[in-house]
Amino acid sequence: MLFLLLFLFLASFSPVKCRNPLPQKLSIFILAGQSNMAGRGGVVNDTWDGVVPPQCQPNPSIFRLSQDLAWVVAREPLHSDIDVTKVNGIGPGMAFANAVLTRDQGIGTVGLVPCAIGGTNISEWEKGRSLYEQLVRRAKMALQSGGAYAAMLWYQGESDTVSRENAESYKGRLERFFTDLRYDLQAPSLPIFQVALASGEGPHINMVREAQLRIDLPNVHLVDAKGLPLGPDGIHLSTAGQVRLGEKLADAFLQSITVSTPLSSNAKDSYTKISSFVVQWFFIGLCTNLDFR
Repeated sequence: MLFLLLFLFLASFSPVKCRNPLPQKLSIFILAGQSNMAGRGGVVNDTWDGVVPPQCQPNPSIFRLSQDLAWVVAREPLHSDIDVTKVNGIGPGMAFANAVLTRDQGIGTVGLVPCAIGGTNISEWEKGRSLYEQLVRRAKMALQSGGAYAAMLWYQGESDTVSRENAESYKGRLERFFTDLRYDLQAPSLPIFQVALASGEGPHINMVREAQLRIDLPNVHLVDAKGLPLGPDGIHLSTAGQVRLGEKLADAFLQSITVSTPLSSNAKDSYTKISSFVVQWFFIGLCTNLDFR
């Protein structure tokens, strides 16, 4: 009996594992924020019209991590089992992934990790709170397929336009969130693509937008949603707006990896040979000038 209790106690601390790690390596993209990341394109009066544009169609090279931590072929709505208290429609994720793969097949297989929850403000994403911990848990599960984090796509802030206090504290809270997340994912250079607001729920939209525009952290890129078409509620992007946002995010991501492309294998080999040559000559020179008498 004591042995059984000990076994159950230890089992409770066993790490949760991804249910079906994929054989191929994944380029992992985290999708987080609130409703415009989860996707409300095509949703009117709490009903989704079911229209999936060509840019958002399923692709055998695009997977999503489901709520129960299994990789499945990605299809709209991406957040249907994540943002479960809301009606989900088209978001930017599929348009983004399809655009990236169309233009750079070297990305390989894409793994999307949906984490966005509608109606949330930035304080709910603080370290230690449930949304933050769920994001970290799901992102870590995604790595079990042997891939690597490619980026996080972040679209949030509409809820923080209601209160002046929240709007004024937004910049500091967002920078802390990005910094904490990179630390906890052990990815200090994780590329983050932040979307600047197109709309808001309150009167302080410009204050939150200004905070987003002034984020000063390395490898945080801004994609502006201002001017994209909105749905009938005036807050959520329409299907066309979401498709365009996904394409803008893809443009920003591909531009960033073009600028920061790592050394090719040939360049690395040349660099290694040159370095070895320099080291050898350094020691030859050192030994020549030493007096061993």
